[in-house]
Amino acid sequence: MRWIGVDAHKRVHQAVALDEGGNPTAQTAPNTPAGWAALLQWAQAGAERAWAVEGAGSFGRGLAQFLAERGERVYEVNPRRTAQRRRSARRPGKRDRLDALAVARLLREEAATLPVVLPEDPATATVQLWSRLRDDLVADMTRLRNRLHALLLLCDPQYPRHVPRLTTQKGLAACLAYTAPGDGPLPRARERAVHQAAAQLALLARQERELRAELEALVAARFAPLQAIEGVGALTAAGLIAELGQARRGLTEAQLAALAGVAPLEASTAGGVRHRLNRGGNRRLNRLLHVIALIQARCYPPAQAYLARRQQAGRTAREARRALKRHLVRRVWRQWQACWSRPPEAALPLAA
Repeated sequence: MRWIGVDAHKRVHQAVALDEGGNPTAQTAPNTPAGWAALLQWAQAGAERAWAVEGAGSFGRGLAQFLAERGERVYEVNPRRTAQRRRSARRPGKRDRLDALAVARLLREEAATLPVVLPEDPATATVQLWSRLRDDLVADMTRLRNRLHALLLLCDPQYPRHVPRLTTQKGLAACLAYTAPGDGPLPRARERAVHQAAAQLALLARQERELRAELEALVAARFAPLQAIEGVGALTAAGLIAELGQARRGLTEAQLAALAGVAPLEASTAGGVRHRLNRGGNRRLNRLLHVIALIQARCYPPAQAYLARRQQAGRTAREARRALKRHLVRRVWRQWQACWSRPPEAALPLAA
């Protein structure tokens, strides 16, 4: 058995393979299709093997997908875990070969805890691309609206009296045709700046609407089971798929809760048993669950009754909401599995 760790970079990948006796051999290859093929050919000279790629979702994505599509066992390693291994080594240091060696040792000792890299599903990869791109567009639109607001204040501090809200189509149209009060070159320059910012915002708004329509169509065609959960619309379902990816064999709902950062961490000491909030995990996924919990707390009677029971049992409002998020993971996990393996299931009753 060989355990191969890869330290992935923008231009070059460093690989280190460990044999049964723990003896390392190293290989370097460019981050190109030809380099990936060369690494695979080098690895095939040995026995059965498993791969771990640091950053399989970024610089190592091409290599990880290349290997997974050819039937290789590939795992993803978070760079933080590599850094922890490197710092705990007898001879600490920072270079590519040491990082790759740390990845290989982590694979050999903890492969069962590492996420598996699967060949990309076109629908899933498309949803991930469009969902994250839309998030970036929304953030850019927010920055542009703030800039537009500041420019309008320069022109007229009382502009909200005659310009509709900047989040509406009417407000955007008013900004495109805006005339700044006053005469002279300065009001005209400010007016031109308003028109330019409004034009940029209009372009981003059009792109966001197109992406929204794409995501709604993709979710309806492939990931509709997630929308069976109350409070999950098309965009929220797309965000969940973007973070969860494909259903992976062996991933339990408890592991998904830990991944989302909604499983409390034990912090017991001196004979006392207590738990604390988990601030780790995937914060995007945690935010999506938080949004679903807030919507259910406002509009879904079973969730409202669940929160009331938790608070009657002595929990604070925040603690009750965290318990609801932990319950939501169970429902999300089941409906996520249903997107691939079985028809959508009926909504689960809220446990006491």
